[in-house]
Formats: sequence, structure tokens, C-alpha cells
Amino acid sequence: MLVTKLCTKNVFNINSGKIIPNVIKRSYTSNLDSSDTVDLAYASYESTSDYENSSRPPLVILHGLLGSKNNWNSMSKAIHRTTGRKVISVDARNHGDSRHASQHTYIHMAHDIMKLLKKLELSKISILGHSMGGRTAMVLSLLCPDLISSMIVVDISPVKTSPQIFSMANLFDAMSSVSITSGIAMSKARKLADEQLKAITSDVNLRNFLITNLIQTNTGAYTWRVNLPVLKDNFQSHISCFPSNLRGLQYCGPTLFIGGSLSDYIGKNDLREIQEYFPLAELIFIEGAGHWVHSQKPEKFLEVVCKFLEEK
Repeated sequence: MLVTKLCTKNVFNINSGKIIPNVIKRSYTSNLDSSDTVDLAYASYESTSDYENSSRPPLVILHGLLGSKNNWNSMSKAIHRTTGRKVISVDARNHGDSRHASQHTYIHMAHDIMKLLKKLELSKISILGHSMGGRTAMVLSLLCPDLISSMIVVDISPVKTSPQIFSMANLFDAMSSVSITSGIAMSKARKLADEQLKAITSDVNLRNFLITNLIQTNTGAYTWRVNLPVLKDNFQSHISCFPSNLRGLQYCGPTLFIGGSLSDYIGKNDLREIQEYFPLAELIFIEGAGHWVHSQKPEKFLEVVCKFLEEK
């Protein structure tokens, strides 16, 4: 796929004394084809009431690493209820109910979303992504800016990587080492998984988040629904960093970056560099929130998101 983006930057002409547009052309070529994409599982939140704002593009929500669409169930309902917009929450490849694949890059994940939008016959959406999902949203907006009406990126940056993100590699190993006897009740299995994960993290909220991925197969055996081997193999080279080959592309639509004041995933001085990709980007921080802004400060997060969606 060839993407050509025309970006306008204002230039002051010293002879005329006027500001004139300077158009810069930047192209990106992708070698992916349909066989490289994955059919994604999703949940749709909509109603038939007169309140539903069907004239506005639907909001597509992309979860973070080791998450799923289920993590966004309550927030998706609240956003739909408040704005009247249809909300579509999506499982990324190798997560939730979506198919597993050997590749896990932001380019692949952006193409997965393109495929889903084509299937749903959606030509324009707003998009919200947290962490890994935020970077997927950014890549999609850079590759297909005409698809995106507006974008919200939650606690992740295209220009900086938090040192904390590299601790995720330890979580892959810890989850892989969890051993649970087949045939026991899910409640007991969750308790056993929690006991074993305590060795890697004392954060009970993080452990509970990880355990949402525990499932029981038809044979009674317990396993993780996330594709841990592939996520681990792709983490260092692809997941932990933003694609460098997209530099020079821009998405020039309304963009909001939301950071947690207690998180270091977005720096308070990152906005200038962020605007090299997203010229209209705004950056706000929600006080008292860490990386999981939407679950730690849900009421404030909902207020900020809905205000942006109503205005943009």
C-alpha cells in the first residue's frame, strides 16, 4: 500500500510580507497484503433511541498490551450513553477473541483495523487508543488520515518510551511460568494464578488485570488467551517503540493526548515533538492517574473524552 500525505506548513515570504503555504510530499509504501491481516473480534455499543447521534462518526476503541475489549466495557457504555455515538471496542491480534498471528507490529495492527472498517462499511471514524492501542491509532491516522475524523491517544507517545515499559518482558515470563491443575473451578484457578504472580509484582490491580486473560479450554485445562510467545518475540523490536519509518507523515485532524500525572509515558514537554506528527495535537494530564488513566480516574476521563468528542 502506498500512502502519500500532503502536509502544509506556513512559510513567511520576506519579499511579499505574506505567509504562504509550503506543501511537502511524503510517501510511505507497505508491502502487506490481505494474507497478513487478521479478522478482529469486536463489541458494538449502540441503541435505537432517538438520542443516538448517528450523524457523528462512530468511536473505535483500541485496548493496550495484554488487555482486551472487555476492559473497556463499562467505559464504552458510558461514552455511548453520554455522546449518543456508536462505540466499537476491538480486540487486537493475539489478544482477546481475535485470531493469533506470528507478526505483531503497529503496521500490521493498523492494517487489521483497516480491514475491520472495510467489513463494517465505515468510511469515517473517531478513534481512541490506550498504550499499544494508542500507537496503533496513531499509525492508522498517519497511513489513512482520511479515515479519521478525530483521535484520542491515552498515555503513550510517538516520541518517547517510558523505562517502565521494559518491565513488561518480566510479565510475559511470569505468566508463562504459571502452572494450574486442570479441572478445578475458575475461582480457585484465579487464586492460584494470583499467588504465583505475586513473585513478580506486588501490585494487586496489575495482577487482577493480567488474570483477566486466564481461560479454561474444553478439556478443562487452563491457559492464557493472549499469545505470549509472539508478544515476547515482538516486544523489543516492535511493540515497545514507535515505527521510525513513519517520520515525515502527518495527521492534521483534531487530536487529544491524555496522560496520567503520575505516569511517565508522556513527558510534559513532549508536545512540540508530538506536533511534528500531529500538528493540531493538544496534551492534557489527569491528576492522580497513572498509566491506566481510564480505570484509575474513570469519571474525569469520561468527562474529558466526551467534551473532546462533542467539540470535535
